[in-house]
Amino acid sequence: MKKGLFFLVMFFSLGVFTTRTANAQVNINVNIGSQPLWGPVGYDYVNYYYFPDIDAYYSIPQRQYIYLQGNKWVFANALPPSYHYDIYRGYKVVVNDRDPWLRPDYYRSKYGKYKNHFGKQVIIRDSDDPKYYKVNGRGNKGNNGNHGNPGKGNKGNHGNGKGHGHGH
Repeated sequence: MKKGLFFLVMFFSLGVFTTRTANAQVNINVNIGSQPLWGPVGYDYVNYYYFPDIDAYYSIPQRQYIYLQGNKWVFANALPPSYHYDIYRGYKVVVNDRDPWLRPDYYRSKYGKYKNHFGKQVIIRDSDDPKYYKVNGRGNKGNNGNHGNPGKGNKGNHGNGKGHGHGH
């Protein structure tokens, strides 16, 4: 009797575990259509971009920049003109942590090495990947998305198609 009860409990537990595993595999988030044209290619899901050059963030869901003004984090639809920042060429680190600006020292120390990496990422606007066709409004340009820069390919882009818990 004890053996039968043991196997019944094990069978039930295995069924619950298998169901949870299956559900976890089905719940895949994709927000490619929400990502801006200046975002780096290779990520199916992104919450935030971190800009090491200007120590600021961009929230994909809110479509807002988050930057320091004095001692306060400001949320705005655009960066202040004083930043003089080329969003298309600047390096973006994918961050899927919650409220990353609350841990700025972590991001500064981990991703500060990407300062001055201008133009070293393929961005959605310049991608030939079919998954971005509806986003960037372009078809196959026949030049690997580099607009006349043969051989550059995907150099400098470290996307894996999934996004990362802590970014890059």
